Amino acid sequence: MSQPTTNEDAPVLREDHDAVAWITLNRPDAMNALNRDLIADLGGVADDIAHDETVRAVVITATGRAFCAGADLKGLLTPDGELEPEQLLQFEREAARIFGRLAALPKPVIAAVNGTALAGGIELVLHCDIVLASEEAQMGDGHINYGLLPGGGGASRLSRVVGPTRSKYLAFTGMLLSAAQCQPMGLVNEVVPADQLAQRAGELATQIATRSPSALRLFKQAIDDGLQQPLATALRLEHLVTAEHLHSGDVNEGLAAFREKRTPRFGSAETDEPESTHQ
Repeated sequence: MSQPTTNEDAPVLREDHDAVAWITLNRPDAMNALNRDLIADLGGVADDIAHDETVRAVVITATGRAFCAGADLKGLLTPDGELEPEQLLQFEREAARIFGRLAALPKPVIAAVNGTALAGGIELVLHCDIVLASEEAQMGDGHINYGLLPGGGGASRLSRVVGPTRSKYLAFTGMLLSAAQCQPMGLVNEVVPADQLAQRAGELATQIATRSPSALRLFKQAIDDGLQQPLATALRLEHLVTAEHLHSGDVNEGLAAFREKRTPRFGSAETDEPESTHQ
């Protein structure tokens, strides 16, 4: 079922299709640049989805020709046209906090990058789990072009995804790269023709949404938490989340489906009671 959007003029739209929540940045005239209203709405939508057990996968995309052109600096200027450092710092901290809430969602998040993702736009992409990009999309950091530094993961997250030398290349030059150039770097998983991007994102999200909710949540946790730890610690964390998942009803459903040679019908692992595997 599709959930109608309540306000088509809102800076962030949400529409649900079955178990997939679509988040759409909706400031096309401003190339979906980040302002306080958009950030606040994005945080509200993320919180709603986090507590919505009917949602099992998320897609983030945008209206218009850009995905997100970074921060809307015009809204951070004084009446004299000066940039107030404290205002910018507060904005960056709030954006980073909201991006972090998106990254922490206990469900897979897919970015469907329909156009330019620059500065804060690429930082938003870096908080997603999987990235699909239109053949027409371009991505880059861009902060250096205006004498700025990133505040939402453009240094720390980017270097973890593409490595330090490629991260410095993007950061120091401020250039935009095509989606095809970004794919070998690991920034993009799939490059898709522009007119097929939404369809492909929907197909992938729907496929993922059929998987065990408990396994998805814990797999994501094991990967994300493990990245911050030495290998030996990461392996111990992996063992812990695997042990937790074994108490999920989804494990029993998966084993039953295997025995019966059928497709599993996974429910909410958080509410299902474990069943005995003994016949």
